[in-house]
Amino acid sequence: MTSLLDVDDLTIGFGSAPPVVENVSFSLRRGETLALVGESGSGKTLTCRSVLRLLPQTATIHSGSIRFAAGNGTAPVDLLSLSDRRMRQVRGDRIAMIFQEPMRSLSPLHRLGAQVAEALRIHRNMSHGEAKRRVLEMFDQVGFADPERAWRSYPFEMSGGMRQRAMIAMAMVARPELLIADEPTTALDVTTQAQVLGLMRNLQSQTGMAVILVTHDLGVVANMAEQIVVMNRGRIMERGSAAEVLASPAHGYTAKLFSAAPMIPEVARPARAPAHDDLILSLRDVTKTYTMRAGGWRKPAQVTACRDVTLALQRGKTLAVVGESGSGKTTCARIALGAERPDPGGEVLFSAEPGAPALPVHDLSTAQRRLFQRQAQMVFQDPYSSLSPRMRVQDALTEPMEIHRIGTAAERRDKAAEMLRLVGLDPMVAKRYPHAFSGGQRQRLSIARALTLDPVLLICDEPTSALDVSVQDQILTLLEDIRDRAHLSYLFISHDLAVVARIADEVAVMRAGVIVEQAAPDTLFYNPQHPYTKALIAAQPEPDVSRPIDLELVARGAGAPHSWPEIFRFDAETAPALRELEPGHMVRYHV
Repeated sequence: MTSLLDVDDLTIGFGSAPPVVENVSFSLRRGETLALVGESGSGKTLTCRSVLRLLPQTATIHSGSIRFAAGNGTAPVDLLSLSDRRMRQVRGDRIAMIFQEPMRSLSPLHRLGAQVAEALRIHRNMSHGEAKRRVLEMFDQVGFADPERAWRSYPFEMSGGMRQRAMIAMAMVARPELLIADEPTTALDVTTQAQVLGLMRNLQSQTGMAVILVTHDLGVVANMAEQIVVMNRGRIMERGSAAEVLASPAHGYTAKLFSAAPMIPEVARPARAPAHDDLILSLRDVTKTYTMRAGGWRKPAQVTACRDVTLALQRGKTLAVVGESGSGKTTCARIALGAERPDPGGEVLFSAEPGAPALPVHDLSTAQRRLFQRQAQMVFQDPYSSLSPRMRVQDALTEPMEIHRIGTAAERRDKAAEMLRLVGLDPMVAKRYPHAFSGGQRQRLSIARALTLDPVLLICDEPTSALDVSVQDQILTLLEDIRDRAHLSYLFISHDLAVVARIADEVAVMRAGVIVEQAAPDTLFYNPQHPYTKALIAAQPEPDVSRPIDLELVARGAGAPHSWPEIFRFDAETAPALRELEPGHMVRYHV
């Protein structure tokens, strides 16, 4: 079979500096999935962007060709030599791309439905009604519970995972011949990830679509790819069939990547020191309701993001909150940080030091709030939107210290350099702007910024979701070391159960705005009781081609709450109580 895409001897550089992509070559057949694997900054994304000619203006292609055989029987064309007009016809139609950072790629001024339908109107000449029907079908396929609401929503009204689903729908709605997916499931919870991977496979079988998958998740690679290309510092280290490379990596760099991949351990890890009654943070009966614009003459809709959430974080411990996008995890985190006020009846209490009185976070005085904002910091999910594109890294890191009037200018710069070294970056990068860094490097910068004030509480909203496995391993090791050395406490929001199994002392599983199960990792992962918890564990991809995700099992637990077995079933208005099944193990079920 002739190749759909041939990349031959591609070399890309910036100015007179050494090439950042050097002599990269690979081929892709119709219906095949090729995975590009490597650390942040290895040249994966730049290689993919060159296929669509979406490189930065300062980038130069020194050599190579990218030949694409669009349409059945069509002679291959070199995409690098096409006119701008013909290239625009190819983008979004024949070749589509799912970008890693949805907030950077989605317009904040247009509704999601209009943005996703744009490709159909431009390339398929569809009417508004026909395009809307196709988009709503795609929204349903990628896991939106209410496609009509998603159609009317703006990007800022959606969680990070919901925005990523919209990006996936935008790329796939026109059914391209080649889909370039740059970390397409990074911001998705594992159950939605499993369903989206299944959707991509189904579309491949129906249309013969080929996929270039850029990912750091080796479990996703094992479930999706036929071919693997491993890159490091712009060069190809190893390539071959997925079965061969995953089973027996030949290059030392590949073996190192695989050894850093997080997995739920086969045997429960030893528990850390037993819990005590020294609470640094507690949420009590927290409910949050939002009023959503409905448009036109329709009545605004009431949306309950979280309901009756009660959590207690022990000092020096890590409490993880796990669940799908839209389950209310980030809302709880924002309420805990004081950025959102809960509905009447709920409260958040914070105690900065052992024995200190617990203060109500939402009723602090001005002086108390200023101190609380220094003691409690947040690492956000989307590093691009949390770093100002107009501020150099050094200014972004010293700004919190300037606000709180900490140290002299020289001491602030020294502290910034120390934090950069702490997260594995060279202090020499402090003069650069955020756009000069890869997604994983920007997330490291966000973590460094949060640590500049020496907080006692760190709220981490998907802090490792944008990182490749080796950097993720380094950051988790760093977070564990800082927690133990500085007696830091973490409220850790994540959809990655392998990460949670490693770092958490207590895990709360959220679904549809409520906690459905809560226990220590050695209980939750090895004796799950709730169908949704079982689905989360079953959906965790493993880097083994012989152990694919069981999509049927995932679908049973990840379905709507009214589809669960009767003992666990609930609807939007009522839910059974959260009961203690055994000491320390809470499950929401009917008696």
